[in-house]
Amino acid sequence: MHKCVTCGAELHPERAKKYDYCMSRECQEKNAKGLTMVAVGVNKAAEQYLILDENTKEELASGKYHDQRRGSFGTSGTSAPPPGAAPAASTGPAAGHPRPRPAQPPKTAARQPVRQPWTGKQRRLALLYNSQGLRPDEIAQKLGLSTYAVTQIILTSRNRGKV
Repeated sequence: MHKCVTCGAELHPERAKKYDYCMSRECQEKNAKGLTMVAVGVNKAAEQYLILDENTKEELASGKYHDQRRGSFGTSGTSAPPPGAAPAASTGPAAGHPRPRPAQPPKTAARQPVRQPWTGKQRRLALLYNSQGLRPDEIAQKLGLSTYAVTQIILTSRNRGKV
């Protein structure tokens, strides 16, 4: 029979399969360890949540989970040919290549901050509701915003690492 490592009480056989401590408050406080969760973006529809253990770390490092919402990693444009490479013989629409874009004029003025159509309170509430599991359309209805605006709040916060 299995016993608690802290107080020596007898453990239920099902509990003993996963844990070596009992359910008493003192034993829980001393032995319980928090789990680290990681959100993995696997497709457009949802993210997958995993417990971050050694196996998951190895899978993440090997590239098993990559965000399918992005076609490739890094920049989406084509890279410039290496120095000294011969130019392509034929370019343009007939060769299946898009025409090069004209150079953008240099930016002289500082960027003006973009004004969002939501307030700081609406942003905080949207993130709170999102963390509670509400869908963007439900959040939008509660806050009087469009579903698009709520989605932008959530994505902006995610990209800045606040969700």
